Amino acid sequence: MAGAGWDVIIVGSGPAGAATALRLAACAPEVAGRTLVLEKARHPRPKTCAGGVIPKATALLRELGVAFDVPHAPVAEAHVLVPGATVTVAGADLCHIVRRAEFDARLAWAARERGVTLGEGERVLALVREAGGVRVETDRGTHRARVVVGADGSGSRVRRALVDAGSAPARIGRAVMCDVPAAALAWDGHRARRYDFDFRGCAQGLAGYGWVFPCVIEGAPYANVGVYALPPVDGARLETELCRLLVELGAGEGTRRQAFPIRTWTPEGAVAAPRVLLVGDAAGVDPLMGEGISFALEYGVLAADAIARALETGDFGFAAYEASVRRGPLGQKLRLLDAAARRFYGPHGWLWFRLARLSGRARRAALEWYNGVEHVPGAGERVVRRLGRAWLARTATQEA
Repeated sequence: MAGAGWDVIIVGSGPAGAATALRLAACAPEVAGRTLVLEKARHPRPKTCAGGVIPKATALLRELGVAFDVPHAPVAEAHVLVPGATVTVAGADLCHIVRRAEFDARLAWAARERGVTLGEGERVLALVREAGGVRVETDRGTHRARVVVGADGSGSRVRRALVDAGSAPARIGRAVMCDVPAAALAWDGHRARRYDFDFRGCAQGLAGYGWVFPCVIEGAPYANVGVYALPPVDGARLETELCRLLVELGAGEGTRRQAFPIRTWTPEGAVAAPRVLLVGDAAGVDPLMGEGISFALEYGVLAADAIARALETGDFGFAAYEASVRRGPLGQKLRLLDAAARRFYGPHGWLWFRLARLSGRARRAALEWYNGVEHVPGAGERVVRRLGRAWLARTATQEA
C-alpha cells in the first residue's frame, strides 16, 4: 500500500472511522475501493471505554447495514442517584453494554468486506497538506489522498496537524474505570438489567458522575465501574470517587484501573478544514455524559455524505459539513447537552437536579430524547419545556 494514491484516507477504525467507510461504501460504491482506513493496532484491539450502545446507535447500525450481533448486556432500567434523592427510570430498551474490542472489530471488518482497504498495524506519523490533497506519512511509507478523515480519537493527530490552527482550546474530560466480576459485588444490576448513575459528587464540585454498568467478558457477568468528569479535575479526585463507588459495591480497591481522555464538543471547535473532516471523539462528543458511540456513528454518516458530494463537485472546502454538524440535528443535540452540562455541573447545579426530580414524565421524555427514541424535530426543546412546566407546577402548588 505504501506510496499509493487514494480518494479517501480515514485515520482510525473505531466506530466513527468505520461508520464513515461503511456509509461511503453504500452511497458511493465506486469510492470504496479507493478508500484506505489506517489503524495503528490490529482488531480485535483493546479499547478503554464503557461501551454503551443506546437505541440511536442501534438505529444507525441498521442504517449502515451492520447486524448488532456482538456479545452485550441489555439494560432496561436506570437507577440514578442525585444530590438529595434517588430516582429510577424504566424502559424496554434503554441501552446495550458492549466490549469495544468486539464491537469495533465487527464494524471495521464489515467495512473491509464491502471493499474498503483496512490497513492494520500502521501508525500515522505526520500529515501534510499539499496541492490537491494531503500527504500521510506512516511507519510503513507514504500515502496521498484527496480527502483525509480524522477518526483518531480525543488526541487526534489529524486535528493537531491540519485543523487546529487558530481554533478554540479543547475541553478534555477525563474518565477512569475498572471491571469487577459481578459475583464479587453486592450489586444486582445484571439480574435487574439495570445500570446505575451516581451524581452525588456534584454536590462537592465534581463536574461529572460515576457509573456501574453490567457487561459480559468472555461469557461471564461483570460490572464496569467508572467515573467521568469535565475539567478542572485531577486524577486524585477521580480515584477518590472511584474508590468510594467500589467500597459501596463491596469490591476491593485493588482492581486494575484504566484511564482515558474524552474530547467534548464545544460550540467554537472546528470540525473541518480544506480536504479534512473530523469525526467522533476527534470532533467532540457529548459533554454531559461523555457518550461517544452514537455520536461517532452519526458523524460518520454526515462525513461520508459530504465526501461523496465533494468528489462529485470538486469542492473540498467542507463548509457544508461544518454547517450540517453545527446546525443539523447532531449539532442541535450537542448544543443542548453542552448547555445542560454547564447547568447541572455549574454553581447552581443543585437547582437543576431538583428540577429534574420533579416530574417522572419529564425524566422519561429526556431519556427518550437522549436515546434517540423521539426522532422528530424540536424534541430536545420540548423536553426543556416539560421540565419548565414541572417546575412551575410544583412552585404553584407550594405557594397555594
